[in-house]
Amino acid sequence: MRSTVILVIIIVLFLVSSCAPGPNKLEKTPNEEGKIAGFWKGLWHGLIAPITFIISIFNKNVRFYEVHNSGSWYNFGFVLGAGLFLNGGILGWRKTRRRCEKINK
Repeated sequence: MRSTVILVIIIVLFLVSSCAPGPNKLEKTPNEEGKIAGFWKGLWHGLIAPITFIISIFNKNVRFYEVHNSGSWYNFGFVLGAGLFLNGGILGWRKTRRRCEKINK
């Protein structure tokens, strides 16, 4: 029993660590136009990420994450934008509103 649990833990750790992202060698380097994406671009990319992801499935030239970014500020904007769209903002607002309407009835 104990060896089975240890084996499962090792397999789970292996699977989780194999999905970890590698370093972004293009971070803080300008793209062909000489621009580096910052917080506002990350926020925008996060907001449109669900739509861009669907398009990227069918078009190999479309990516929803800019690799030529400023680092932590771009990442913060991206996560904030994605969170606003998915849970905390546009879609999350409807769920909260419906929940409040049910409570008030």
